[in-house]
Amino acid sequence: MRVTEIPTKKAKHVNKFGKLVLEDGTVFDGMGFGYSTSVFGEAVFNTGMVGYTEALTDPSYSGQILALTYPLVGNYGVPDQSAKDTDGIKKYFESDRIQVRGLAVHELSLMASHWNLSMTLDEWLYNEKIPGISGIDTRALTTKLRTKGVMMSALAVSEKEIDEKDLKKKLVSSKKYNDEEFMSVVSTKEPETYGTGNESIVVVDTGVKNAILRNVRNLGYKVIRVPWNYSIEKILSYNPRGVVLSNGPGDPTKCADTMKTAKALIEKNIPTLGICLGAQILGLAGGANTYKLKYGHRGQNKSCIDLDNNQVYVTSQNHGYCIDPDSLKQTMVYKYG
Repeated sequence: MRVTEIPTKKAKHVNKFGKLVLEDGTVFDGMGFGYSTSVFGEAVFNTGMVGYTEALTDPSYSGQILALTYPLVGNYGVPDQSAKDTDGIKKYFESDRIQVRGLAVHELSLMASHWNLSMTLDEWLYNEKIPGISGIDTRALTTKLRTKGVMMSALAVSEKEIDEKDLKKKLVSSKKYNDEEFMSVVSTKEPETYGTGNESIVVVDTGVKNAILRNVRNLGYKVIRVPWNYSIEKILSYNPRGVVLSNGPGDPTKCADTMKTAKALIEKNIPTLGICLGAQILGLAGGANTYKLKYGHRGQNKSCIDLDNNQVYVTSQNHGYCIDPDSLKQTMVYKYG
Protein backbone atom coordinates (compact mmCIF):
# COMPACT_ATOMS: atom_id res chain seq x y z
CA MET A 1 0.00 0.00 0.00
CA ARG A 2 1.32 3.40 -0.98
CA VAL A 3 1.53 5.91 1.86
CA THR A 4 0.82 9.51 0.85
CA GLU A 5 2.67 12.17 2.81
CA ILE A 6 0.35 14.70 4.46
CA PRO A 7 1.37 18.29 3.68
CA THR A 8 2.71 20.38 6.57
CA LYS A 9 3.64 24.06 6.82
CA LYS A 10 5.19 26.23 9.53
CA ALA A 11 3.83 29.58 10.65
CA LYS A 12 5.95 32.52 9.61
CA HIS A 13 3.94 35.71 10.32
CA VAL A 14 4.17 35.31 14.10
CA ASN A 15 6.12 36.44 17.19
CA LYS A 16 4.96 40.04 16.95
CA PHE A 17 3.64 42.34 19.65
CA GLY A 18 -0.10 41.99 20.14
CA LYS A 19 -2.59 43.89 22.29
CA LEU A 20 -6.38 43.56 22.62
CA VAL A 21 -8.14 46.40 24.45
CA LEU A 22 -11.82 46.39 25.47
CA GLU A 23 -13.84 49.56 25.90
CA ASP A 24 -14.13 48.92 29.65
CA GLY A 25 -10.35 49.30 29.89
CA THR A 26 -9.43 45.61 30.04
CA VAL A 27 -6.15 44.83 28.25
CA PHE A 28 -4.94 41.46 26.96
CA ASP A 29 -1.29 41.21 25.89
CA GLY A 30 -0.22 38.35 23.63
CA MET A 31 1.68 37.28 20.56
CA GLY A 32 0.65 39.14 17.47
CA PHE A 33 0.33 37.20 14.21
CA GLY A 34 -0.98 37.75 10.73
CA TYR A 35 -0.88 41.33 9.44
CA SER A 36 0.61 44.21 11.42
CA THR A 37 -2.09 46.86 11.84
CA SER A 38 -4.66 48.25 14.27
CA VAL A 39 -8.39 47.57 13.90
CA PHE A 40 -11.53 48.45 15.85
CA GLY A 41 -14.69 46.40 16.12
CA GLU A 42 -17.19 44.70 18.38
CA ALA A 43 -15.61 41.88 20.41
CA VAL A 44 -17.61 38.62 20.21
CA PHE A 45 -16.91 34.93 20.81
CA ASN A 46 -17.61 31.69 18.93
CA THR A 47 -17.92 28.37 20.78
CA GLY A 48 -17.25 26.06 17.82
CA MET A 49 -14.60 23.36 18.12
CA VAL A 50 -13.75 23.39 14.40
CA GLY A 51 -14.58 25.46 11.34
CA TYR A 52 -12.47 28.58 11.75
CA THR A 53 -12.14 28.97 7.98
CA GLU A 54 -15.93 29.00 7.65
CA ALA A 55 -16.35 31.35 10.62
CA LEU A 56 -13.75 33.85 9.46
CA THR A 57 -15.38 34.11 6.01
CA ASP A 58 -18.96 34.41 7.33
CA PRO A 59 -20.25 37.90 6.37
CA SER A 60 -22.29 38.00 9.58
CA TYR A 61 -18.97 38.73 11.37
CA SER A 62 -18.32 41.89 9.39
CA GLY A 63 -17.27 44.68 11.75
CA GLN A 64 -16.34 42.33 14.59
CA ILE A 65 -13.21 41.06 16.32
CA LEU A 66 -13.75 37.35 16.84
CA ALA A 67 -12.50 35.30 19.78
CA LEU A 68 -12.53 31.51 19.44
CA THR A 69 -13.17 29.63 22.69
CA TYR A 70 -11.60 26.36 21.51
CA PRO A 71 -8.06 26.50 22.95
CA LEU A 72 -5.95 25.36 19.97
CA VAL A 73 -6.52 26.95 16.58
CA GLY A 74 -4.76 26.65 13.23
CA ASN A 75 -3.54 23.04 13.42
CA TYR A 76 -5.17 22.06 10.12
CA GLY A 77 -4.31 25.29 8.35
CA VAL A 78 -6.36 26.70 5.49
CA PRO A 79 -7.60 24.83 2.40
CA ASP A 80 -7.21 25.81 -1.24
CA GLN A 81 -8.92 29.18 -1.81
CA SER A 82 -9.16 28.69 -5.55
CA ALA A 83 -11.26 25.51 -5.33
CA LYS A 84 -14.80 26.14 -6.65
CA ASP A 85 -17.74 23.99 -7.66
CA THR A 86 -19.32 23.94 -11.12
CA ASP A 87 -21.27 27.14 -10.41
CA GLY A 88 -18.22 29.05 -9.23
CA ILE A 89 -19.07 28.91 -5.52
CA LYS A 90 -16.03 28.46 -3.31
CA LYS A 91 -15.94 24.95 -1.85
CA TYR A 92 -14.39 25.57 1.55
CA PHE A 93 -15.28 29.16 2.41
CA GLU A 94 -18.50 31.06 3.16
CA SER A 95 -17.55 34.10 1.08
CA ASP A 96 -14.73 35.39 -1.10
CA ARG A 97 -12.65 36.89 1.72
CA ILE A 98 -12.08 37.05 5.47
CA GLN A 99 -14.94 39.06 6.97
CA VAL A 100 -13.82 39.54 10.59
CA ARG A 101 -11.70 42.58 11.43
CA GLY A 102 -9.45 40.66 13.79
CA LEU A 103 -8.97 37.26 15.44
CA ALA A 104 -8.18 36.34 19.07
CA VAL A 105 -7.18 32.79 20.10
CA HIS A 106 -5.69 31.12 23.17
CA GLU A 107 -3.00 29.20 21.28
CA LEU A 108 -2.06 29.41 17.63
CA SER A 109 -0.63 26.19 16.26
CA LEU A 110 2.76 27.02 14.75
CA MET A 111 2.59 23.92 12.58
CA ALA A 112 -0.31 23.08 10.26
CA SER A 113 -0.92 19.66 8.76
CA HIS A 114 -3.81 18.45 6.61
CA TRP A 115 -4.36 16.61 3.32
CA ASN A 116 -6.01 19.74 1.87
CA LEU A 117 -3.52 22.25 3.31
CA SER A 118 -2.81 25.30 1.18
CA MET A 119 -1.45 27.77 3.73
CA THR A 120 -1.18 28.39 7.47
CA LEU A 121 -3.73 30.48 9.37
CA ASP A 122 -1.22 33.28 10.03
CA GLU A 123 -0.28 33.32 6.35
CA TRP A 124 -3.93 33.64 5.33
CA LEU A 125 -4.51 36.52 7.74
CA TYR A 126 -1.33 38.23 6.53
CA ASN A 127 -2.39 37.93 2.89
CA GLU A 128 -5.78 39.49 3.64
CA LYS A 129 -4.38 42.18 5.97
CA ILE A 130 -6.11 40.89 9.11
CA PRO A 131 -4.42 41.03 12.55
CA GLY A 132 -4.51 38.18 15.06
CA ILE A 133 -3.51 37.74 18.69
CA SER A 134 -2.55 34.50 20.44
CA GLY A 135 -1.56 33.61 23.98
CA ILE A 136 -4.40 35.43 25.73
CA ASP A 137 -6.85 33.97 28.24
CA THR A 138 -9.87 33.50 25.99
CA ARG A 139 -11.80 32.01 28.93
CA ALA A 140 -11.44 35.28 30.83
CA LEU A 141 -12.37 37.24 27.72
CA THR A 142 -15.45 35.11 27.09
CA THR A 143 -16.52 35.31 30.74
CA LYS A 144 -16.28 39.10 30.61
CA LEU A 145 -18.33 39.31 27.40
CA ARG A 146 -20.96 36.97 28.85
CA THR A 147 -21.13 39.02 32.05
CA LYS A 148 -20.95 42.56 30.69
CA GLY A 149 -22.09 41.91 27.14
CA VAL A 150 -20.30 42.41 23.84
CA MET A 151 -18.38 45.66 23.61
CA MET A 152 -16.20 47.66 21.28
CA SER A 153 -12.54 46.70 21.20
CA ALA A 154 -9.22 47.47 19.57
CA LEU A 155 -6.70 44.93 18.30
CA ALA A 156 -3.16 46.00 17.46
CA VAL A 157 -0.36 43.88 15.98
CA SER A 158 3.09 45.35 15.42
CA GLU A 159 6.79 44.53 15.10
CA LYS A 160 7.38 47.24 17.71
CA GLU A 161 6.04 47.93 21.20
CA ILE A 162 2.41 49.08 21.08
CA ASP A 163 1.41 52.40 22.64
CA GLU A 164 -1.46 51.28 24.90
CA LYS A 165 -2.55 54.81 25.79
CA ASP A 166 -2.79 55.83 22.14
CA LEU A 167 -4.71 52.65 21.27
CA LYS A 168 -7.26 53.32 24.03
CA LYS A 169 -7.66 56.90 22.81
CA LYS A 170 -8.36 55.74 19.26
CA LEU A 171 -10.82 53.13 20.52
CA VAL A 172 -12.89 55.82 22.28
CA SER A 173 -13.21 57.81 19.05
CA SER A 174 -13.80 54.81 16.75
CA LYS A 175 -17.18 54.29 15.08
CA LYS A 176 -19.54 52.08 17.10
CA TYR A 177 -20.68 48.75 15.68
CA ASN A 178 -24.36 49.64 16.13
CA ASP A 179 -23.90 52.76 14.00
CA GLU A 180 -22.22 51.04 11.06
CA GLU A 181 -23.86 50.33 7.69
CA PHE A 182 -22.77 46.95 6.31
CA MET A 183 -24.94 46.22 3.28
CA SER A 184 -22.76 48.08 0.78
CA VAL A 185 -19.84 45.94 1.96
CA VAL A 186 -21.36 42.45 2.17
CA SER A 187 -24.11 42.34 -0.47
CA THR A 188 -23.71 41.49 -4.14
CA LYS A 189 -23.93 44.44 -6.51
CA GLU A 190 -25.61 42.60 -9.38
CA PRO A 191 -27.84 39.48 -9.65
CA GLU A 192 -25.98 36.16 -9.86
CA THR A 193 -27.33 32.77 -10.90
CA TYR A 194 -26.36 29.30 -9.63
CA GLY A 195 -27.71 25.98 -10.83
CA THR A 196 -29.98 24.99 -13.69
CA GLY A 197 -33.22 23.96 -12.01
CA ASN A 198 -36.55 24.49 -13.75
CA GLU A 199 -37.87 26.51 -10.80
CA SER A 200 -36.14 29.45 -9.14
CA ILE A 201 -35.54 30.54 -5.57
CA VAL A 202 -34.52 34.17 -5.09
CA VAL A 203 -31.98 34.78 -2.31
CA VAL A 204 -31.91 38.37 -1.09
CA ASP A 205 -28.25 38.90 -0.18
CA THR A 206 -27.80 40.79 3.08
CA GLY A 207 -24.53 38.92 3.68
CA VAL A 208 -25.38 35.42 2.48
CA LYS A 209 -23.15 32.46 3.27
CA ASN A 210 -22.11 30.18 0.42
CA ALA A 211 -23.60 27.22 2.30
CA ILE A 212 -27.09 28.69 1.82
CA LEU A 213 -26.55 29.06 -1.92
CA ARG A 214 -25.23 25.50 -2.15
CA ASN A 215 -28.04 23.97 -0.11
CA VAL A 216 -30.85 25.70 -1.99
CA ARG A 217 -29.26 24.74 -5.30
CA ASN A 218 -28.76 21.15 -4.16
CA LEU A 219 -32.51 20.91 -3.55
CA GLY A 220 -32.86 21.20 -7.32
CA TYR A 221 -33.65 24.89 -7.70
CA LYS A 222 -32.00 27.60 -9.75
CA VAL A 223 -30.70 30.15 -7.24
CA ILE A 224 -31.00 33.84 -8.12
CA ARG A 225 -28.88 35.91 -5.74
CA VAL A 226 -29.94 39.56 -5.71
CA PRO A 227 -28.74 42.72 -3.90
CA TRP A 228 -30.12 43.60 -0.46
CA ASN A 229 -32.13 46.56 -1.79
CA TYR A 230 -33.74 44.77 -4.76
CA SER A 231 -37.36 45.81 -5.27
CA ILE A 232 -40.31 43.44 -5.02
CA GLU A 233 -41.08 44.04 -8.71
CA LYS A 234 -37.61 42.88 -9.78
CA ILE A 235 -37.78 39.84 -7.50
CA LEU A 236 -41.18 38.77 -8.84
CA SER A 237 -39.92 39.14 -12.42
CA TYR A 238 -38.03 35.87 -11.84
CA ASN A 239 -41.33 34.14 -11.01
CA PRO A 240 -39.73 32.50 -7.98
CA ARG A 241 -41.10 29.44 -6.21
CA GLY A 242 -40.01 31.16 -3.00
CA VAL A 243 -37.70 33.78 -1.52
CA VAL A 244 -34.91 33.50 1.06
CA LEU A 245 -33.86 36.52 3.12
CA SER A 246 -30.27 35.70 4.06
CA ASN A 247 -28.08 36.04 7.12
CA GLY A 248 -25.88 39.08 7.58
CA PRO A 249 -24.29 41.58 9.97
CA GLY A 250 -25.56 44.55 11.91
CA ASP A 251 -28.81 45.99 13.18
CA PRO A 252 -31.84 44.78 11.17
CA THR A 253 -33.57 48.15 11.59
CA LYS A 254 -30.94 49.64 9.25
CA CYS A 255 -32.17 47.48 6.35
CA ALA A 256 -35.22 49.60 5.46
CA ASP A 257 -35.21 48.68 1.75
CA THR A 258 -35.12 44.94 2.51
CA MET A 259 -37.83 45.44 5.13
CA LYS A 260 -40.06 47.09 2.52
CA THR A 261 -39.54 44.15 0.17
CA ALA A 262 -40.21 41.66 2.98
CA LYS A 263 -43.49 43.38 3.82
CA ALA A 264 -44.59 43.08 0.19
CA LEU A 265 -43.66 39.38 0.19
CA ILE A 266 -45.89 38.85 3.24
CA GLU A 267 -48.78 40.78 1.71
CA LYS A 268 -48.52 38.86 -1.57
CA ASN A 269 -48.29 35.55 0.35
CA ILE A 270 -45.02 34.56 -1.34
CA PRO A 271 -43.34 31.60 0.46
CA THR A 272 -40.45 33.25 2.29
CA LEU A 273 -37.71 31.96 4.57
CA GLY A 274 -35.72 34.31 6.80
CA ILE A 275 -32.33 33.22 8.17
CA CYS A 276 -30.62 35.13 10.98
CA LEU A 277 -30.71 38.79 9.92
CA GLY A 278 -33.31 37.80 7.30
CA ALA A 279 -35.62 36.40 9.97
CA GLN A 280 -35.28 39.62 11.98
CA ILE A 281 -36.06 41.72 8.91
CA LEU A 282 -39.08 39.53 8.21
CA GLY A 283 -40.25 40.02 11.80
CA LEU A 284 -39.88 43.79 11.56
CA ALA A 285 -41.71 43.81 8.23
CA GLY A 286 -44.61 41.97 9.86
CA GLY A 287 -44.85 44.40 12.74
CA ALA A 288 -42.70 42.73 15.40
CA ASN A 289 -39.83 44.35 17.27
CA THR A 290 -36.18 43.34 17.52
CA TYR A 291 -33.59 43.86 20.22
CA LYS A 292 -29.88 43.32 20.66
CA LEU A 293 -28.80 40.27 22.62
CA LYS A 294 -26.37 40.71 25.50
CA TYR A 295 -23.68 38.56 23.91
CA GLY A 296 -25.37 36.75 21.02
CA HIS A 297 -25.33 33.14 19.86
CA ARG A 298 -22.26 32.20 17.83
CA GLY A 299 -21.02 28.66 17.21
CA GLN A 300 -21.68 25.36 15.47
CA ASN A 301 -22.90 23.56 18.58
CA LYS A 302 -25.96 25.42 19.91
CA SER A 303 -28.66 23.08 21.21
CA CYS A 304 -32.28 23.98 20.46
CA ILE A 305 -35.49 22.27 21.58
CA ASP A 306 -38.50 21.79 19.30
CA LEU A 307 -41.27 22.58 21.80
CA ASP A 308 -43.84 20.56 19.82
CA ASN A 309 -42.10 17.22 20.44
CA ASN A 310 -39.14 17.99 22.78
CA GLN A 311 -36.71 16.97 20.02
CA VAL A 312 -33.25 18.49 20.58
CA TYR A 313 -31.25 19.69 17.59
CA VAL A 314 -27.61 20.81 17.56
CA THR A 315 -27.57 23.92 15.39
CA SER A 316 -25.14 26.38 13.85
CA GLN A 317 -25.90 29.98 14.81
CA ASN A 318 -24.39 33.41 14.42
CA HIS A 319 -26.55 36.34 15.45
CA GLY A 320 -26.44 39.26 17.84
CA TYR A 321 -30.04 40.47 17.46
CA CYS A 322 -33.37 38.75 18.12
CA ILE A 323 -37.11 39.10 17.49
CA ASP A 324 -38.99 40.09 20.63
CA PRO A 325 -41.46 37.21 21.19
CA ASP A 326 -43.80 39.47 23.17
CA SER A 327 -44.28 41.61 20.06
CA LEU A 328 -45.43 38.78 17.78
CA LYS A 329 -49.14 39.07 18.64
CA GLN A 330 -49.29 42.44 16.88
CA THR A 331 -47.80 41.13 13.63
CA MET A 332 -49.09 40.38 10.15
CA VAL A 333 -48.58 36.67 10.83
CA TYR A 334 -51.87 36.71 12.71
CA LYS A 335 -53.54 38.51 9.83
CA TYR A 336 -52.23 36.36 6.99
CA GLY A 337 -51.12 33.17 8.79
